[in-house]
Amino acid sequence: MNKLFICNQSQNRSPTAAKLLGGKFTSLYNDENMLTKELLKEADVVYVFEEIQREEIERRFPEQSANKYIVNLDISGNYSYEQPGLVKELLEAF
Repeated sequence: MNKLFICNQSQNRSPTAAKLLGGKFTSLYNDENMLTKELLKEADVVYVFEEIQREEIERRFPEQSANKYIVNLDISGNYSYEQPGLVKELLEAF
């Protein structure tokens, strides 16, 4: 299964999730690692961390997101990369 984790800047939450749980990560607002139609198309499951991220994906990529299973993990952006609290929340979500 191809997992894709998407957060705002792809610096903390999504890279931690991809490292911990497997899969790829990308960003909605960081040009260095920006979400593309191709990445979205390849993903079997898309994980976001806030509802506004799901809405942004649906707005930017209506065709590619129409039939995608997008899961909101509802984890705040108040964590740093691999911070124990973030790791705990991710493990609890899965």
